[in-house]
Amino acid sequence: MTRIEFHFNAPERLQYACRLLRKAHAQKLRVAVLGSAPSLRQLDMALWTFSAVDFVPHSGAADSPEVQNASAVLLSEAPGLCAGRDVLVNLGDEVPEGFEQFKRLIEIVPVDDHGRMTARQRWKHYASQGYDLIQHDLAKRNAA
Repeated sequence: MTRIEFHFNAPERLQYACRLLRKAHAQKLRVAVLGSAPSLRQLDMALWTFSAVDFVPHSGAADSPEVQNASAVLLSEAPGLCAGRDVLVNLGDEVPEGFEQFKRLIEIVPVDDHGRMTARQRWKHYASQGYDLIQHDLAKRNAA
């Protein structure tokens, strides 16, 4: 069964996603990131600039299949293109189609009202399907 984690209260969602993807890459995990085209473009740019010493190999749906297969991280708007990855990171507002095929799903929830509202809807959906949900409150982590 897919392990589902909600990372709540991400004040800088894309910076947090970059750090999360860097950590996953260091652990040799293959990750797919789902989101809207504007979010994925911003994440792509952030992955190139967030660290002067780290590089997270990533590609998008427009890249060739060879480049996508060689990349640790795939940025995609379409869940169907993400098969064969270990982890799915959801930056979108909806429950990702086919999330069950992944070992792990991470929902990064921003601090804004819209982000919280859509995350609550996804939480309820997963809970109603019988998934045990894990929550990480990033506000508590940053306060410590």
